[in-house]
Amino acid sequence: MSKPSAADLVPAPEARRVSPNFITDVIDEDLRAGRHTRVVTRFPPEPNGYAHLGHAFASYLDFMTAQDYGGVCHLRMDDTNPEGETQEYADSIIRDMQWVGWDTSRLFYASDYYEQLYQFAVQLIQKGLAYVESVSAEEMARLRGTAETPGTPSPYRNRGVQENLDLFRRMRAGEFKNGEHALRAKIDLAHPNFKLRDPVLYRILHASHYRTGDTWCIYPMYDFAHPISDALEGITHSMCSLEFIDNRAIYDWLMDNLFPAKETGRTPPRQYEFGRRSMEYTVVSKRKLRRLVREGVVKGWDDPRMPTISAMRRRGVTPESVRAFASQIGVSRTNRTVDLAMFENAVRDDLNLRAPRVMAVMRPLKVVLQNLGEERLLSLPYWPQQETSSADGKVPLPNGERVPGERAVREVPLTRELVIEREDFSANPPKGFKRLTPGGTVRLRGAGIIRCDEVVTGADGEPTELRVTLLGEDAKASGVIHWVSASRGVKAEFRLFDRLFTVPEPDSEAAQFDPEQPGHEDDTQPVNTDFMRFVNPNSLVVTQGLVEPSVAKEPASARYQFERAGYFWRDPVDSRDTALVFNRIITLKDTWGKKAEAAEPKAESKPRPEKKVETPAAPVARPALSSEQEAVFSRLVKQGVSENDAHLLAREPQLAAYLEGAGGKRLGELAPWVVNDLGTAIREGGNRVGVEDLAALVALVSEGSISARIAKDVLAEAQTSGEAPARIVERKGLRVVSDEGQLRSAIQGVMDANPAKVSEYRGGKKGLMGFFTGQVMRATNGQADPKAVARLLGEMLG
Repeated sequence: MSKPSAADLVPAPEARRVSPNFITDVIDEDLRAGRHTRVVTRFPPEPNGYAHLGHAFASYLDFMTAQDYGGVCHLRMDDTNPEGETQEYADSIIRDMQWVGWDTSRLFYASDYYEQLYQFAVQLIQKGLAYVESVSAEEMARLRGTAETPGTPSPYRNRGVQENLDLFRRMRAGEFKNGEHALRAKIDLAHPNFKLRDPVLYRILHASHYRTGDTWCIYPMYDFAHPISDALEGITHSMCSLEFIDNRAIYDWLMDNLFPAKETGRTPPRQYEFGRRSMEYTVVSKRKLRRLVREGVVKGWDDPRMPTISAMRRRGVTPESVRAFASQIGVSRTNRTVDLAMFENAVRDDLNLRAPRVMAVMRPLKVVLQNLGEERLLSLPYWPQQETSSADGKVPLPNGERVPGERAVREVPLTRELVIEREDFSANPPKGFKRLTPGGTVRLRGAGIIRCDEVVTGADGEPTELRVTLLGEDAKASGVIHWVSASRGVKAEFRLFDRLFTVPEPDSEAAQFDPEQPGHEDDTQPVNTDFMRFVNPNSLVVTQGLVEPSVAKEPASARYQFERAGYFWRDPVDSRDTALVFNRIITLKDTWGKKAEAAEPKAESKPRPEKKVETPAAPVARPALSSEQEAVFSRLVKQGVSENDAHLLAREPQLAAYLEGAGGKRLGELAPWVVNDLGTAIREGGNRVGVEDLAALVALVSEGSISARIAKDVLAEAQTSGEAPARIVERKGLRVVSDEGQLRSAIQGVMDANPAKVSEYRGGKKGLMGFFTGQVMRATNGQADPKAVARLLGEMLG
């Protein structure tokens, strides 16, 4: 069989899934020139967190480029840094990549190459191209020189080969402490690219690896392990983001010295850099995502408000829409920021074609059809406009079946008592109101026209029931509203998710250097503490209501468009057949008031004007309060409760009564816990934490004795056991460690274990303060007082 020609290997423009770009131009030329006969790419995440939407774009580029050329793509865990990498993260990445739609059968781990990497390092030593360095990290940095002056050779740069081999062997054997020695490449101390000024290839790190355990105490640096892993796997084109452009020089140096084409008989892989894609209204730094999880802003890595792929899956986003979004972004040589609306529109476009229409009422108001006799069973179309999900002309059902040439319908019971959305009735309608009013008419979707004859109000003057008459079809209606049978509808909880942040760039003040990317093991990025103040207080609104009974018969994986409310599906974690929970996947329209052109990519390289944001950009409209509810609202606000919490409490007497049992003390601090953590238990009558016990727990948080995360865990345990939360804290010894002696001991232990980093910090790398803080917190199981730690670290590090 003859080999395929270059023309056979280069796909036609119309057959490409990845739009032609500067990287595909290189691949086309390599194939035409015969440098490669098959394209092999790789997607190499570091397993130190969950994959996010940025990874969706990068993986699309790697996997789909290979597919366009009939090649293959490897999924490789670049797990060369044992600190922070876990099996949980690796498993989550594999699971997410499979869900997106990629073939993960070619799965590799850099840690599988540790022995080979060690032997390649030995080869460099034998060739006189690497040496064991024995100066401190601080001195090493000084000897590298500056942009204006060349570096100075270390006194150990000219060690003999045998001495270097012996020291490197002893490094592996564990004879030395962290930072005592390092293996450096011998390249060019005068090179303008600092990456080539004798970079470190191996460092001593006595840390257990999640896959290799304690087998190794020396670990390869990213710049050494990554290129060699590519070569071992036969990668042809190594694509990475723009911050690695200077690292390419090391990549090429290693290929030229370890895998020269004249000896191997094949062209070694080369690195190509593309611009990163960040997204507005979110953060993707794993450090910041971990903080959101740790401080309880979200309820885990898969919280549907997170930008992780696991969160998108739980929210109900489809893999097809994620791939569609990734395909629209485009590849360029510059970093760019993409408006979140581009992703949201990709989700809407996908769901509009697959989600049948049904009705759900999320804030119910009772309606009585006075002239309705027996219950009627209506046959309503899933697709009122007969939309089709594909060009085959078949209409989809919720269970995934397709019905050709006929209307896909479901049975909806029309009973004497119904519920409508509370906002669909107004006793004093504003101008242009086209829903139900006293004496007015409106059409019930699929059921006919009704006239409101009587409004029954409660003691607070607010409507509790509407008594209406079902009219004939010759009557006129001001608008159309949806409804659900009050007696036959299914109770459900609705979680209305929105953007997690209120401004486009919540972390715009953060340093550009990002240690979350592979190759930045020194973890020196300063933590930006400002982004948390832009968290959207309305990113999750929970309501209780009814959904039409047809959904109970359909699979849990069915996605729906709840009329006028958005696209929904059942939460795969919390929803039960006996207690349905629906996540809003996305609203029907962009509610953030962005102009259409804002969805186009924006150049990140251009400085943006400073934005002053004092209030959320898109507050959620609140239902109107009755006069009695207004009084409760005003009283709570005066007592220090936030307006958002006060508004919800005013509408839920059970929650308000529980809170006010505190006697007016610290209500502002207690309210968020009542609303967010105890609300469901109080509503369902299963709460086992008294308000005084809650107050005692919150007091511990306020005084700094425990963290908010610990408090949430304790509260969950108290709900199960009935034990007082404060007692659990004492029994388990969960209080924050603030004793100066204990903290000094913990800090000294961290410093003793990381002498190289201590030297680097004292040499000017002040960003390492974040590293030391994290190590101390880890050593104290997260119980150290952060303020005391910061003060003592500053003192002890000097």
